[in-house]
Amino acid sequence: MLIHPNPDPVAIKIGFLSIHWYGLMYLVAFMQFLALGRIRLRQPHISALGWTKEHLDDMLFYGVLGVIIGGRLGQVVFYELAYFIDHPLEIFAVWKGGMSFHGGLIGVMIAMFLWARKAKRNLAEVYDFIAPLVPLGYAAGRIGNFINHELPGRIASADLPWAMIWPGIDHPVHPSPIYQALVDGVLLFIILWLYARKARPPLAVGSMFVMLYGCARFFTEFFRTPDFEVSLAGVTISAGQMYSLPMIFGGALLLFFSYTKTVKTVTENRPDKKMKSRK
Repeated sequence: MLIHPNPDPVAIKIGFLSIHWYGLMYLVAFMQFLALGRIRLRQPHISALGWTKEHLDDMLFYGVLGVIIGGRLGQVVFYELAYFIDHPLEIFAVWKGGMSFHGGLIGVMIAMFLWARKAKRNLAEVYDFIAPLVPLGYAAGRIGNFINHELPGRIASADLPWAMIWPGIDHPVHPSPIYQALVDGVLLFIILWLYARKARPPLAVGSMFVMLYGCARFFTEFFRTPDFEVSLAGVTISAGQMYSLPMIFGGALLLFFSYTKTVKTVTENRPDKKMKSRK
């Protein structure tokens, strides 16, 4: 078995100023967004759409607001509403951890909608552009959760080589933040990055991200201690799995729509089709 290193959540302390590891992980996430975004700008099918570094920098500003506001409000509304009603000032204590990915995703989608209107960019192209830049940022956030010893896993067998003794828990558990960083983050990034290297139908990349993240999160939730559980059709699932189901089905539906709409458009524009219509 392993033992959680239980590091000090404060990375740097200068007088009254404390910089937490959790906050630094968000900085890492935003930096990798810019770094990967600049690589993506050089891809021929992306540069052909007129994307620039200025667009990337501007989207980051909107995205940061969407992640922080949406992520925190998602944590409040989806997971800990009763607690925050009793402790409203702690809503602003984001450095302590407690950010919902599903809330953050909604926040980013709204932020990108507002940015697309301002920049007069096609919204589907915006979602397709940023989708591959998200998973590694998510992985960084889960590393922040691990440092804060948040999100402990379910009970694990003591024979499991990576079973871990978690702070405040007297039995071995699955290190679920690491699982989610690797599966929901790194693995999803690899798949999505390879998929997005070629031109795809509008909204296909964004839809693929939503569907695959929902699938990955549904799987890794089996190893995480649930915030709470619900019963659907007689099956008990965690809150994270419940919030992932709409992503799986919604993403699959949008992906199907993306490809079928493109096929229909191409078919309608075929020269032989036009000649028949003239007859």
